[in-house]
Amino acid sequence: MEIHLLLESLINYWHIIALFFIVAILYSSVGFGGGSSYLAILALTTIAFTQIRATALLCNIAVVSGNVFLFHQQKKINLKKTIPLVAFSIPFAFLGGYLKISQSFFFILLGFTLLFAAVSMWISKRFVSSKEKKTTTNSVKNISYGGIIGFISGMVGIGGGIFLAPILHLTNWDTPKKIAATASFFILVNSIAGLIGQYNNADFYIDWNLTTILLVTVFIGGQIGNKLSNNYLSPIQLKKATAILIALVSLKILLKSIF
Repeated sequence: MEIHLLLESLINYWHIIALFFIVAILYSSVGFGGGSSYLAILALTTIAFTQIRATALLCNIAVVSGNVFLFHQQKKINLKKTIPLVAFSIPFAFLGGYLKISQSFFFILLGFTLLFAAVSMWISKRFVSSKEKKTTTNSVKNISYGGIIGFISGMVGIGGGIFLAPILHLTNWDTPKKIAATASFFILVNSIAGLIGQYNNADFYIDWNLTTILLVTVFIGGQIGNKLSNNYLSPIQLKKATAILIALVSLKILLKSIF
């Protein structure tokens, strides 16, 4: 990796790098990762779709690794309940990443995924709840959820938390804090599995000059956000604003891909 190539990427993609930095600061300041926003930003560029998937997964790994470490220290990850979720999600995320898909299919799937993410963000209120309500878990359902979400996640290039968290909240799977911890762990392992699957795909390609800059940007932005702990923008306000932006991006992608 040569210095002049890094500088060239900085100049050519400065606007993307700046957006990633802002998103990382805002989201980490209220305890979120911002994975869907990274994917939406990349989808509006001319970057090859195979690279978009890999870059998004790498950014997911960079963002949630720290969260998983903290949740583990706080003993918020219940492996007995989480293992059924990831038992099938990991191989299916690998399969989804390995599967060769067309560019048109990718963007249609991405459009619907981002639209779901936007709706989920807009209607979700319980992610800031402190209620300790939970029900008994069903291992068969957990395995089914994990497998389906893992497969879609591997194909699109997301961690799957945007699908998993609403389901766990609606089924009172556990307390909101433990659901957040589980979603972070789920995102991490599925992002790694999906990335390995993509790496083994013959079409795999990634511009390490740009990707390295984005990973460093996300990491630095996340650290700044964690330190600032933004008091001016609440989690609900951030999710509502992001929902509108992601919905617009998803509709633009779908209109362009379908028509």
